[in-house]
Amino acid sequence: MDYKNVFEKVNVKEGFIKTQTRPPVSDGDKAALNRKGNVLFNAGDVEGARRIFLTTGYSDGLSRVGDFYKLEGRELDALRMYWIAPDRRKADPIIEKLAGVVRGLLAEDADAS
Repeated sequence: MDYKNVFEKVNVKEGFIKTQTRPPVSDGDKAALNRKGNVLFNAGDVEGARRIFLTTGYSDGLSRVGDFYKLEGRELDALRMYWIAPDRRKADPIIEKLAGVVRGLLAEDADAS
């Protein structure tokens, strides 16, 4: 895809345009960034660690951020981290819970009709 042409069509004065591609990072830089992300995570800067892990695609780090979010009651944020990781073992129970909620809402809607 020719991103230059796509960006020319969008009138953006400020901000960023989200793309699905990760910036190119060398293996050495990736390892150093992951270590930095681990230090931030262990120091309690989960959001800083999350940004690094998203950039590098570090599955274990993303899964640990998801675990943190889940403990905080942020299950949708946890699901996002598990999905990106990918960690289906942890994502599937949340997906099942959400499916149950949707089924319940649909049943209520059908009963109300």
